[in-house]
Amino acid sequence: MFREGLKSIIARNPELEVVGETGEGKDVLELAKNLKPDMVVLDISLPDVSGIDLTRELKGILPEIQTLMVSMHTKIDYITSAFQAGAKGYVVKDAPSEKILQALDLVSRGEYFLDSSIAPQVVERLAEGSGGAAKVADAAYASLTSREQEILRLIAEGQSVKKISQQLCISTKTVENHRTNIMSKLGLHSTMELVRYAAKLGLIDLDHWKS
Repeated sequence: MFREGLKSIIARNPELEVVGETGEGKDVLELAKNLKPDMVVLDISLPDVSGIDLTRELKGILPEIQTLMVSMHTKIDYITSAFQAGAKGYVVKDAPSEKILQALDLVSRGEYFLDSSIAPQVVERLAEGSGGAAKVADAAYASLTSREQEILRLIAEGQSVKKISQQLCISTKTVENHRTNIMSKLGLHSTMELVRYAAKLGLIDLDHWKS
């Protein structure tokens, strides 16, 4: 339903044409190879893979491709990860159609776009320097995949394996495997160590736990 709405917005720009679409991340790379689009519009939370990881892979096989992220996520670490992966634009899903059209136009021309509703938050957090989410420059954290980073945050926030699996539309076994990989990569041995690590990076608010 969201893709249908997005296509109707895109149709309002006569210079843009939708040449393909899919709801599965696994199909994106194959479609891109075959269709060689100028621009790809991606969500971060796909059923089978992170849109951030896909952005990185797309840039690897089609360096000239432009990527616009359209996501419900507004946290600084999602946004910075998207741009670091090679995205040119980031707009929230509930943005008005005029803003989405502006993002499409700028990104299609190779220019950057950041949704004005979240831009002040991004600037404010980045301006904190060593504080808050700017601490996410940790080498071990950077070694995690986008999906692992997402699951790390959810575990640190106190979400159960079952709830995470339901939220991300993956099996509980997959969540457990990701958790094992996360703990191994970060050298952590308990959930409490994971929570402290996430808090140190500014990924979670410790007041949540204190309350």
